[in-house]
Amino acid sequence: MKAILITGDRSGSGKTSITLALSALLARENAVQSFKVGMDYIDPSYLTAASGRPCRNLDSYVMDKRTIRAVFSHGCRDAEIALVEGVRGLYEGAEAIGDTGSTASIAKALDLPVILVVSARSITRSAAAIVAGFKQFDPEVRISGVILNNVKGDSHKKKAVSAIEHYCGLPVIGAVPRIEEMGLAMRHLGLIPFLEGQRTREFTERIDSITRVIGEYVDLGMFKSLMRSCPYTKKADTIFKKKDADIRIAVALDEAFNFYYADLFDLLPALGASVVPFSPIHDQLPDADGYIIGGGYPEMFLSELEANEKMRSAVSEASRDGRPIYAECGGLMYLTDRIRISRDLAGNAVDRSAEMCGVFSGETHMPARRVVSYVEGKSSNDSLLGSAGFRGHEFHYSKVVLDKDTRYSYRLSRGIGIKDNLDGATIKNTLGSYTHLHPVPARQMFGKFVERCRAAR
Repeated sequence: MKAILITGDRSGSGKTSITLALSALLARENAVQSFKVGMDYIDPSYLTAASGRPCRNLDSYVMDKRTIRAVFSHGCRDAEIALVEGVRGLYEGAEAIGDTGSTASIAKALDLPVILVVSARSITRSAAAIVAGFKQFDPEVRISGVILNNVKGDSHKKKAVSAIEHYCGLPVIGAVPRIEEMGLAMRHLGLIPFLEGQRTREFTERIDSITRVIGEYVDLGMFKSLMRSCPYTKKADTIFKKKDADIRIAVALDEAFNFYYADLFDLLPALGASVVPFSPIHDQLPDADGYIIGGGYPEMFLSELEANEKMRSAVSEASRDGRPIYAECGGLMYLTDRIRISRDLAGNAVDRSAEMCGVFSGETHMPARRVVSYVEGKSSNDSLLGSAGFRGHEFHYSKVVLDKDTRYSYRLSRGIGIKDNLDGATIKNTLGSYTHLHPVPARQMFGKFVERCRAAR
């Protein structure tokens, strides 16, 4: 099996569109397994659609090297090509000194060749200086080729390509023109999730256009020639060994709630739980031993969520009955009394609210300060997920204001949480947090959740 990593010189370089298109093009003839560096949900939704296989996340802030390799190996089963998309610029990470959380750290942990996407807007010879700097900054990172983006005309292309190949000794395998069709639809927290966007013709036509452009301007044969064999795909790991299921865990999965790491749906069966998907918008609450309500964009579906009163009442009743419920971010918002919006996405003042489940006494207010941060903390002994240290991520544009008597199970040493570095609001066997946990490094905590589901049953 061959593998390669695509990264950018900065955020906005175009690496997401390019990686998406290359995944789709390669998947026409090969089994392609995609990965995304960082605790991101939205880019993986696109890569999953492009390759036809669940995209998986790799992050050296929340994962140690063994876990990175275990997730990589598990994802690569039966694949012919592994394609890893980086996050932000190649060397951006959790710290100024040290590469923890960076794309570079993943490239080194898996010994992957790197393709550097450089935005060449308004530069030619300077592009070579950028590439040379990236190449020399960390000699352990193997930059093997370059793709230029935002190229304007043949003269621009010729100068930039010649400079890079002369000064850096690296092949330029693509020069993508500066055209409007290369942009993907954005929203307040980034790209529109694929599950939501695919319902519109304009969205799918844009994906097709991007794929066509990359197929025309990137040398696919040269790209494949730069891939390298990866030894870590040959080692089995017991983390994902499936067990006979003795409980059912229902997972909210629809347009409003779709922020999940793909490994969750393999880890739960490894813990002895079968997974039952359901929609808080369209369905009735299924009978299950426990419930997971992940993140997403509930604020975009307020009317639909409010209209499904049977679902909201059933979730509230399940919580009162002590059935375990674990909710992250959008799921936390759904468990409050209501979501209240004071400004729309265009910045206009509005006064809109919708009733939610009322599990937690309090409201969600939007918009609020935009928070994107790694999280580190400890959960208390009486937490639904047990006592443990954890690392995760928070990513929200809302503020949850809960009753002053609310009990919290998480104390954060890094991150903001719900308030004052407290997170993990708790009532009976329900826990709601802004913290997103990756299930593999947090498998002890998810194991505790499964145990609580058995005990409640």
